[in-house]
Amino acid sequence: MILVVAILSGRFLAPYITRVFSRSPSRLDKVLNPIEKGIYRLISVDPARGMGWKEYFLAALVVNIFQMAIAFIIFAFQGVLPLNPQGFPGLSWDLAFMQVISFGTNTNLQHYNGEGNCIQLPNCAALTPGVPGLSYLSEMMAVQFLQFTSAATGICVAVAMIRGFVAHSKDLGNFYVDFTRSLTRILFPLCFVASLVFVGLGVPQTLTGYHIVSTVEGATTRATQTILVGPVASLVSIMQLGTNGGGYYGANSAYPFQNPNPASDIFQIFLMLLIPTTLCFVFGQLTGKKRETRPILWGAYSLFALDLLIAFTPNLPVVGPGMEVRFGGFFSVFWTVVTTAVTTGSVNASLSGLNPLVILSAFNGMLIQATPGGKGVGVMYMVMFIILTVFIVGLMSGRTPEYLGLKITARDVKLVMIAFLVHPVIVLVPTVLAYSTGAAGAIGVGTSSIGFTKIFYEFTSAAANNGSDFLGASANTPFFNISTALVMFLGRFAPIGLLLSLGGSMINRKRLTTEAGVRTDSPLFALILVGSILVLVLLTFFPFLALGPILEFFQGHVNGF
Repeated sequence: MILVVAILSGRFLAPYITRVFSRSPSRLDKVLNPIEKGIYRLISVDPARGMGWKEYFLAALVVNIFQMAIAFIIFAFQGVLPLNPQGFPGLSWDLAFMQVISFGTNTNLQHYNGEGNCIQLPNCAALTPGVPGLSYLSEMMAVQFLQFTSAATGICVAVAMIRGFVAHSKDLGNFYVDFTRSLTRILFPLCFVASLVFVGLGVPQTLTGYHIVSTVEGATTRATQTILVGPVASLVSIMQLGTNGGGYYGANSAYPFQNPNPASDIFQIFLMLLIPTTLCFVFGQLTGKKRETRPILWGAYSLFALDLLIAFTPNLPVVGPGMEVRFGGFFSVFWTVVTTAVTTGSVNASLSGLNPLVILSAFNGMLIQATPGGKGVGVMYMVMFIILTVFIVGLMSGRTPEYLGLKITARDVKLVMIAFLVHPVIVLVPTVLAYSTGAAGAIGVGTSSIGFTKIFYEFTSAAANNGSDFLGASANTPFFNISTALVMFLGRFAPIGLLLSLGGSMINRKRLTTEAGVRTDSPLFALILVGSILVLVLLTFFPFLALGPILEFFQGHVNGF
């Protein structure tokens, strides 16, 4: 039912997002046009001027690096900045470096616990000492700020690439205009509504400090408990809607204040699926060929269904160690499949408490990145796989490889192959380095199938810009902070640059007047597409998966690592 509602909602929302990026007249223009024009004047941007793929990519890259630099300053100096009632000190340079790249690339991998510990006793006396935490200013002006901007960047680059496939397109649009409109007309309104819903469901939203309260036993023992609150609802809305995943608390959405009941759990799953599903429909509407939505949507959700099948193969999951009883085994597993299928990375249960086949399903979502993938990037990856499939089918059938009436050239195939190969390189190389340098052993991770799964998962999650992991704050070491930061940065911007180049190369390309290639809007092509994706991914990663979750399964691990 959740999937049906998400798909129907995506179909309903897609025309609005299409109008936003085609600049069609809207009732919101009277309110938003003056604001947007003021922003364009402030940054000296001509909204009518289009950009080629190089300029568009460079603008996106520079803007994101600038935003990360601002967030780095806030993280490093939060100890002397306002809105820090807990008295958290600034983060170390390597942790701050890693975290700004993590949030700036839409990954949200966290090597700290959000609630942390503080030095101004007694406000946080009950918290574990030595664990870095974030001030309210850092949570709002660094974390939430980057969660909004990274989500907007993902949507913008996907729309820009799609414009390259649109007939008679002259450019990929203007990044600054797309970026502004995606924030003012899509993310801000949707997150405002979602935040109100979360507050109504019991998620806290406050700037007051943590509270010390007496427990039930306090009348006789004077026992107290620290109630950890803050601007949680606003963060959860963009964290899920923007497929960010980084939570306010170290336990993420397993923490009762961030995800208090089954209703909030279901709503967060819905938010994760909404925009990635919507952009599948936006592709067909922007290109003017709505039938071409079919292979993208069918392919994505067929792969998603396969992930569900793998995850639920052992048996109907029971509540095991690391699972929340208020959600149960079913929703813990279902959430894990969803959060990795759309590369969100949030969790409502400990990954260490799940069956190895659930972890294998999670790997599939992160390695494919198009099931349906993160907002924006998921559509880009699916188009990449479609180009590869069209090329393979064309070679096998002797037909001209073409897509949307555009002939697929050797350069196009080279671009998508390089984009595909970036992922295994930045996953497998640092995984090996973690063991060869002793970094894995230094944090107590061994060489067994369980240990290997944790390290392999860390870099797979980083490369896929997912953010879920086994290691958590234990990975707060220079090696893991720097290595994951580099992997996240390359995993985000290398494929974006290559696929924007693909979209840019389609502009002004002569279109075929007759359909000489394969029909890409048929169920048969969707089936071939799914098969091609599975073959490509399995051939690349199967040996590593066999050493990790597959071996764990055959070793008899059931619930828990």
